[in-house]
Amino acid sequence: MTFWRNIASLSARRVDSADLPVLAPDCVDRPGSDPAFSTAVTALGAKLARADGQATGSEFAAFAEAFHPDAGSERNIRRLYDLARQTTHGFESYARRLAKRYGSCPMLLEDVMDGLFHIAKSDGAVTRHELIYLERVCELFGFMPLTFKRMAATHLGQEADDPYLILGVAPDASDETLHTAWRAAIAAAHPDRARARGLPEDFVEIAEAKAAAINAAYDAALGERKQIRVRASPRG
Repeated sequence: MTFWRNIASLSARRVDSADLPVLAPDCVDRPGSDPAFSTAVTALGAKLARADGQATGSEFAAFAEAFHPDAGSERNIRRLYDLARQTTHGFESYARRLAKRYGSCPMLLEDVMDGLFHIAKSDGAVTRHELIYLERVCELFGFMPLTFKRMAATHLGQEADDPYLILGVAPDASDETLHTAWRAAIAAAHPDRARARGLPEDFVEIAEAKAAAINAAYDAALGERKQIRVRASPRG
């Protein structure tokens, strides 16, 4: 999986604690020549590897696979990675700096999240602590909770009872899209359609159960969105 070529083309010598200036970058070309970006991404990947209490060699291999440090700088990147993975402390600072520096490029920040998910999955399981880490980085990047849910579903799959899976829309779909999907699904599953086609009562009962599940999924999605908005609203 490749997000940028030569992502670490300039060597990172140490974990840099300096604030990064805000840029109005080219969202495609600039990161590959920005050592501050390489430093922050390397630190985030390394500290994620520590989030579940242990950092393994497979996680650095996954980091290299996701972010492609070039051969000339991989030794220095590995040195930085080994230093950063000693503790998760400071990961929020790196996430904030990336958000500040590349806030005008949300797709680039989402690519970083994709790379971090790839690292988290590299040892075969994503732990609760890793999910907490990933969700916090996503929040600091400025993404909404429903966007994180969509990212997690993309990489880890959706639960069978996930309301968005039942309705067939992404978790960060607009309210209008969600409503349209619900109306279409409930119209297709309505028991009266089964009766109109002269189907046996067993089929009508199945249609009733399906319609109930669709309505429950829509109510659950609306309830979740309401809770998110309440949490996000400023407190008086």
